[in-house]
Amino acid sequence: MMDFGNLEAWFVTGSQHLYGPETLQKVAEHSATIAQALDASSQVPVKIVFKPVMTNSDSIHELFLDANRSKNCIGLITWMHTFSPARMWISGLRSLDKPLMHLHTQFNEPLPWSTIDMNFMNLNQSAHGDREFGFIGARMRLKRRIIVGFWEDAQVHQEMGCWARAACAWHDARQLKIARFGDNMRNVAVTEGNKVNAEINLRYSVNGYGIGDLVQRVQQATDAEIDKLVADYDTSYAVAEPLRAGGCKRQSLRDAARIEVGLRRFLQETGSHAFTDTFEDLHGLTQLPGIAVQRLMSDGYGFGAEGDWKTAALVRAVKVMSHGLKGGASFMEDYTYHLKDGGQVLGAHMLEVCPSIAGSKPSAEIHPLSIGGKQDPVRLVFTAAPGKAVNASVVDMGNRFRLIVNQVNITKPEHPLPKLPVARAVWEPEPNLKIAATAWISAGGSHHTALSPALTAEHLENFADMSGMEYLLIDRDTKLADFTKELRWNEVYWHLANGF
Repeated sequence: MMDFGNLEAWFVTGSQHLYGPETLQKVAEHSATIAQALDASSQVPVKIVFKPVMTNSDSIHELFLDANRSKNCIGLITWMHTFSPARMWISGLRSLDKPLMHLHTQFNEPLPWSTIDMNFMNLNQSAHGDREFGFIGARMRLKRRIIVGFWEDAQVHQEMGCWARAACAWHDARQLKIARFGDNMRNVAVTEGNKVNAEINLRYSVNGYGIGDLVQRVQQATDAEIDKLVADYDTSYAVAEPLRAGGCKRQSLRDAARIEVGLRRFLQETGSHAFTDTFEDLHGLTQLPGIAVQRLMSDGYGFGAEGDWKTAALVRAVKVMSHGLKGGASFMEDYTYHLKDGGQVLGAHMLEVCPSIAGSKPSAEIHPLSIGGKQDPVRLVFTAAPGKAVNASVVDMGNRFRLIVNQVNITKPEHPLPKLPVARAVWEPEPNLKIAATAWISAGGSHHTALSPALTAEHLENFADMSGMEYLLIDRDTKLADFTKELRWNEVYWHLANGF
């Protein structure tokens, strides 16, 4: 469903004609070499495209407009090989509508101490050329990522890869459509939000549909389509005996497959890559979508339960950022606690946890749901694989959207969970449950989250910066006194920033 193969980041180098054609030729050669090396890096998931060296305002402005118009360009990587007067970058930077990364490097790693002369000095001036470019970025209050280091270093490639993945997610969000079946679950506050502000600031659109629109596609599913999908279930999962061929609940598996066929068709027809539903609005469906939602998430769709479109958009962004990485990503909910030994969270949901985070082959099972008033739904049951992960939430604070991230460690449950009929993950939040939960609640974090073992906080920080969201990190270094001050300072900053 996702393909980074056609996506590009443009490598743009600055210089000027003052140094003469020979120097400019060297600048171009060095820049092309760096661009080729970055393009070949396994850490960078998109094509790095070398662009001609920029030496005047008109060419810069036109290049940046071309980047805006390009369907494949996710952002620009800029580097000042020599001194490039920053006033000539103003019109281009003012018009740029793509993420900007400023690479502060130089072509040579060591200085050639015994042979260095003024020709070398004139050519290799990024130490102050990038400072000139940095000033205009600061003066124009630009959102940009600054990466410092030698261009061949693995750390530089890793940081660039994080930025590129976030830029891919932002590129996707700018054209993302979220289908919302039914309304927000009644009287719940945190899953609400301003959809107009989201479209203005975060670019994606949230579109409401009656459940009857979905039911129509579900009813149109053919026996052949259902047979094919059920066969896939039989081979992909450990199917519980009642759901197997000849089992007493086999029809429920077919009903679940019918819902998946219809839901996929609806999302494809509307061009939606994220969606929400709610168990309060199921008219015409035999069961709440369970395995259908799980499998769609596994294919890259975003999802939010109970009408939570902000989490659906975040899950989609996390899916895009983690594409091709090991570990997966899922919609999640902080459900209940183990309060001994520093504290653990048992995360789960009624049905909808993505099998991409599973530690072993999921089992397809059927159990009562207790709410919703429908037939027992089919779902995939599994336990998440142990490892480091990030758990993130987006909330609407009225004058801005806030992204809250907690670094967590997913662990193997201390004891079996034979009576828990849903997919789940057990994790220890950093620095511990007491501090993490206090900070999370102080920040207004939702119970709905996006959990990803594939990503780091750096990916999400880059994404928050590109999308203009406030960013808060809870990790092993978090101290509540400092976190409380950060919340207070941020209130002042965002109040003033919205007035600029």
